[in-house]
Amino acid sequence: MNDDRLWEFERTLWTGGADAYETQVAEDVVMSLPAAPFLYDRRAAVEAVKNTPRWDEVEFADTRVERHQEGLIVIAYRARAKGGERTYDALCTSTLLRLDHEEWVVIQHQQTPLGVEVADPNG
Repeated sequence: MNDDRLWEFERTLWTGGADAYETQVAEDVVMSLPAAPFLYDRRAAVEAVKNTPRWDEVEFADTRVERHQEGLIVIAYRARAKGGERTYDALCTSTLLRLDHEEWVVIQHQQTPLGVEVADPNG
């Protein structure tokens, strides 16, 4: 996957709906997000997307792409997402795995929000 396609793939996960998660996220994905339940599997991630307003746009900065081996890509970036009056800044990583020719899925995603207090998981 070339870099342009890679970043468009990632952008779709920020701005697309549950259908993007259904096709682009692995069944056994591991996600760490700054909202309960904090550690997400695919089912929880899809449900969260269904019940959360999507972002209108997202900008990626400080991007880094590492191709550790054929069919495995790790990316890191700073995201600034905007939706209506909402803005969200985070440091993120995603790991993508190629299943077949031109078929990729996210197997790991993590977000660390910037400029906000993260909820205490203990209450």
